[in-house]
Amino acid sequence: MRSTKLLATAAVTALLFQLPIGAAQAQDGVNVADFALADRIAEAVASGDQLNIYVSYHDVSNEFAPFIRRGVFRASEELAVNAVFMGPVGADADAQISEIETLMDTMDGLAISSVSTDALAPLINRVIEAGIPVVTYNTDNPESERLVFAGQDLVQSGREAGALMGSVLDENGVVIITTLDAAAQWSIDRETGAREALGAYPGIEIVQTVNTGTDPQEIYASIENAMLANPSVTGILSLECCSTPAAGEWVDRNGATDRVMVVGFDLLDQTVDLVSEGAIQATIDQAPERQGFEAVNLLVQFLNGETIADLDTGVGIYTIENIDEVIVE
Repeated sequence: MRSTKLLATAAVTALLFQLPIGAAQAQDGVNVADFALADRIAEAVASGDQLNIYVSYHDVSNEFAPFIRRGVFRASEELAVNAVFMGPVGADADAQISEIETLMDTMDGLAISSVSTDALAPLINRVIEAGIPVVTYNTDNPESERLVFAGQDLVQSGREAGALMGSVLDENGVVIITTLDAAAQWSIDRETGAREALGAYPGIEIVQTVNTGTDPQEIYASIENAMLANPSVTGILSLECCSTPAAGEWVDRNGATDRVMVVGFDLLDQTVDLVSEGAIQATIDQAPERQGFEAVNLLVQFLNGETIADLDTGVGIYTIENIDEVIVE
């Protein structure tokens, strides 16, 4: 019963949420003709020199980063540019800022996923003022003067996760939310959407948001402690890549597949296995490789005079019914 209902939700989502973010902005777009491009970059473009595109990710040590890196590498090869994937080890805003500042004189374009929107917005604006185009990807920084964003609508994806949780719980249950960094803007956005969607179910109670940290052992321990403290929990909703498999692992180890439902994000190998085994009911893909590719591609298009606009990488929902598609790939 739950499987059929969940698959129907996934089908509707696939139809509705592959649309661009912000239709009005998408129609208008931005063009280099309206941008004060640095002379050295304009000369490089005019001369056909190889462009240096830097792609800064907010934590290159997490398990999601290799998927982004793969897309950046593909863009480097297919677009014949020097695309460099970089970023801090651990979510360190100061380290991300310092690395970007060091490279500003050599970059022809910057794509950035911010550790902190507040901390990075002033830097993004300074890079823009220096005549270097900047786009955001994966995590947006809408308060900055960035040109466009490539990635998933985080609030909407949170809503989708919340709706899925409501579906697998048959609209009744006790839920904890897990996240690597509850203070990060991406997490706040996803949780906002998730709580909004779960609020539509009077029979569902959210008892705690668990801030797990990023260490794999700490993530599992945080979930284990939360479950011990809240034995009535029947649903775990993860907001990101890395607490999702930990939640599924807890369910599997404790023989709780029939009483605790898990909904989360991304397609890490362990997550895919746990969906196949029934320990995770649904996971939402945000096309990270595409995000890495498009982060570079948008900058190249912009520098080559094309009009660019926000790009939504969509919401892909995987359950036990269709997870084999990922395994085959």
